[in-house]
Amino acid sequence: MEKTYNPTAIEQKNYQTWEEKGYFKPHGDTSKESYCVMIPPPNVTGSLHMGHAFQDTIMDTLVRYQRMQGKNTLWQMGTDHAGIATQMVVERKLLAETGETRKDLGRDAFIDKIWEWKGESGGNISKQLRRLGTSVDWDRERFTMDEGLSHAVKEVFVDLYNDDLIYRGKRLVNWDPKLHTAISDLEVENKDVKGSMWHFRYPLADGATTSEGKDYLVIATTRPETMLGDTAVAVNPEDPRYKDLIGKEIIVPFVERRIPIIGDQHADMEKGTGCVKITPAHDFNDYEVGKRNKLPMINVLTFEASIRDSAEVFNSNGEKSDDYSSDIPTQFQGLAREDARKLVVSSIEALGLLEKIEPHDLTIPYGDRGGVVIEPMLTDQWYVRVAPLAKTASEAVANGDIEFVPKQYENMYNSWMNDIQDWCISRQLWWGHRIPAWYDQAGKVYVGRDEAEVRAKHNLGDEVTLRQDDDVLDTWFSSGLWTFSTLGWPEKTLDLKTFHSTNVLVTGFDIIFFWVARMIMMTMHFMKDENGKPQVPFKTVYVTGLIRDENGDKMSKSKGNVLDPLDMIDGIDLESLVKKRCGNMMQPQLAKKIEKDTRKTFADGIEAHGTDALRFTLAAMASTGRDINWDMTRLEGYRNFCNKLWNASRYVLMSTEEHDCGFGDNQDMQFSLADRWIQGQLQTTIKDFRQALDTFRFDIAANILYEFTWSQFCGWYLELTKPVLFKGSEAEQRGTRHTLVTVLESLLRVAHPIIPFMTEEIWQRVKGITGQAGETIMLEAFPEYTESLVDKTAVADLEWVKHVIIAVRNIRGEMDISPKVPLNVLIKNASTEAQRRFNENEAFLAALANLESVTFVPEGETTPASATALIGELELLIPMAGLIDTEAELARLNKQLEKVTKDLAKVTGKLSNEKFVGKAPEAVIAKERAKQTELQTTADKLQVQIETIKAL
Repeated sequence: MEKTYNPTAIEQKNYQTWEEKGYFKPHGDTSKESYCVMIPPPNVTGSLHMGHAFQDTIMDTLVRYQRMQGKNTLWQMGTDHAGIATQMVVERKLLAETGETRKDLGRDAFIDKIWEWKGESGGNISKQLRRLGTSVDWDRERFTMDEGLSHAVKEVFVDLYNDDLIYRGKRLVNWDPKLHTAISDLEVENKDVKGSMWHFRYPLADGATTSEGKDYLVIATTRPETMLGDTAVAVNPEDPRYKDLIGKEIIVPFVERRIPIIGDQHADMEKGTGCVKITPAHDFNDYEVGKRNKLPMINVLTFEASIRDSAEVFNSNGEKSDDYSSDIPTQFQGLAREDARKLVVSSIEALGLLEKIEPHDLTIPYGDRGGVVIEPMLTDQWYVRVAPLAKTASEAVANGDIEFVPKQYENMYNSWMNDIQDWCISRQLWWGHRIPAWYDQAGKVYVGRDEAEVRAKHNLGDEVTLRQDDDVLDTWFSSGLWTFSTLGWPEKTLDLKTFHSTNVLVTGFDIIFFWVARMIMMTMHFMKDENGKPQVPFKTVYVTGLIRDENGDKMSKSKGNVLDPLDMIDGIDLESLVKKRCGNMMQPQLAKKIEKDTRKTFADGIEAHGTDALRFTLAAMASTGRDINWDMTRLEGYRNFCNKLWNASRYVLMSTEEHDCGFGDNQDMQFSLADRWIQGQLQTTIKDFRQALDTFRFDIAANILYEFTWSQFCGWYLELTKPVLFKGSEAEQRGTRHTLVTVLESLLRVAHPIIPFMTEEIWQRVKGITGQAGETIMLEAFPEYTESLVDKTAVADLEWVKHVIIAVRNIRGEMDISPKVPLNVLIKNASTEAQRRFNENEAFLAALANLESVTFVPEGETTPASATALIGELELLIPMAGLIDTEAELARLNKQLEKVTKDLAKVTGKLSNEKFVGKAPEAVIAKERAKQTELQTTADKLQVQIETIKAL
């Protein structure tokens, strides 16, 4: 083995071997238990971020663990076509290279351009996933727009339509005025801004007055431009100020529209004036009020969010209506919504109807792709009627067929499912699954898998012109079929029979509704077992937290705090990191701040740590469901762990290669106490590690692995082998070599699911000693707990030996005695058991504690002045005479005590200062108190040492 652990030299070559030799594929023996995980399909436009790295580490750990247990294991890979994101990427590229827009090219030619882009650049994230060590079956890689999935999407749409679960209707949606499409709530980013609340007077009709004798009502609005579409003013039916006005009418200024005053609980008596203008076509809450009260809907905005030349008037069912005039005052026509707002306010003021303007904190929705304010827009869209599907999906979680880990996320799931709304599945894009619906010249709709099917089913001749719907399906629609469409549905494939239902879905909490719930609904509607019972898409949903930056802030490009996992693996210099974070910042001041923060936090750039160290860090931080604050020091610590395992393996190989390790004909082996102890510790580690992974406690599993490797195997056992290897008999040496190599080999198999690269590299050397015939560690059996290998007496004896060694080392440290100085030890109150242990482990104690002699002191006999340690009832004494220069030692200790006392007085004084305690944050005070406690403890220990030295 190379002397230095170098991840770059081993990672990519091992991955290439794994992939080329097909180790990631299911073994195909259907008599064995199957295990299947579906990767949440990353966007084809995307690149690997820390969230991907986190979730993929968890998935790969599970998959490798189950594969090593002999299961027929499939990790299904695939990417999502990412409708809006991909269309934007290609549109920008087209404009930059040719100056043309998609409309210049036309739909078919533009779609060809997207496929061309996908072929050249769409596989970026697949390359990055390989760097992370993901053991997905690449030969089965799917794409949500490939031929098979497109076939499944059409099948699902047609079947749902025929079952009256898909319909077309006019409803309010999130509309992006820049991209000209409906978007989902997940694609809306809410931002807090400082705005205004305008208070307008609306005149009462027919001479009506309020209880105060006023001939108007004051309404408050944050969106004055929408008043052009008002169809009611709502008051609370219990409000004594206005309840007598319910049923009367009020006049909307400018348009002179008479609208009713209605009673509705939406109007809050305690909020504002208690009067709320209702604009059902331009506000989601107003839309619900309008539905309840059967109010007309007046749309006054174009798809570009400017004022229309004439309004669209509909009844509460979305049908065209002549309840109100469609006229819009000329001065507002064609104005952008921002300009229309200013003109409405100034015109209201000119009419004497402006009551007041107040500052107001607002939450404004922005499109995360288009970057402009989202407009609630009344449009014709396709919807899934989800209530019937939700009932079955809710029952699956309630009866335990699907389990959420952590369990509290069931509450989030249930709250959404209990208040579920019909799902808008159409998008006004060109890239995506085009909706399989056709219209004749009269506007009648026909749904089918293709035009030929539509014509045949409805006996439509060539004289009938059909036009396919221009819209495409929401990307969540196709990804909602992910667990079964990727396995060949609607064909009844062997893969479906073998791998569905899948085992675990690993995902973030933010898409429990958008993806998880929809997968459950879709799958249970279309997938049934041989008895007709709906199948679940997965049995367990493991919900991860978010990876946040070191300050606990969400990572985002706009904040410049994103960390690229590949930079953690390969390293990056400071200047490149600064450029990466600030390169696309539009705001110079923000770019300067980000550069300053980056230079302060990463003064030396980021060193290369390798994939295994990154994976181990992510696993160790994966406390169930909690967000993670990224910590570079932990990454560095786990890089040291990888170094430790590498160096320990080198020691084992140097001690065993080309030596007799007991694997041949000569089985004469004698196992030392340390050999028997480490075998027992290994078995306990295997048992606990398996329990942790079986219960999705990746953090506990990583800590178990760390503790055994660092403390027990490297920290103790390797040291304990040296006396045997240097001075033991042939049988003893053979037994220790055998134990060294078998424990290391088992440890590598335990660690492989989390740190696959270095375990493979080392195992390839180790198998030459053990004689194992396997080609790769990833297909070896995961270690099983073997109780017979746990020698309880050996464990107890060795733990006792460790206590003695630690006691001696502590005394050396406290008394500043060099480890090279051999010590004479006196033992008092030694039981028969303790004497046996001393006698049987003389070699270990002499070597690791550097003891020259051990003398058992009879009861009552006087002992010289000594440093003492207690091990149970046993007293271990080291006579100090002649070991130390008492005057020099006292001078040193007193100097230390003086400094500690001075620091303690300073901290105590600060904590006694009422001003400081009153103003300082609680965290700062807590830190100072902890410091005070630590200094006091140190002072007490120093005082004890001084008294001990004086007694000499």
